[in-house]
Amino acid sequence: MTTDDTQCGCAPGAGCRIEAVLTVDERGQMVLPKDIRERAAIRPGGKLALISWEKDGSVCCLALIKAENLSGMVRDVLGPLMNTIE
Repeated sequence: MTTDDTQCGCAPGAGCRIEAVLTVDERGQMVLPKDIRERAAIRPGGKLALISWEKDGSVCCLALIKAENLSGMVRDVLGPLMNTIE
């Protein structure tokens, strides 16, 4: 992976932490706390990608990633694979 400013990663010492515990209401909605939205520069209408991981056929982990960061992440993950095909 690259180390440019558009990339995030939860490696040791990267600053990953539990920011909040969210409650899902009866309509399936949840609220991101205001301080997190402000620190992450998430504005009304902003797009977030929901990433899920499965284990033994059941979703075990969920993560939110700002949609504008997806292209760099896809490039970093798939780029090395594409280079081996060429």
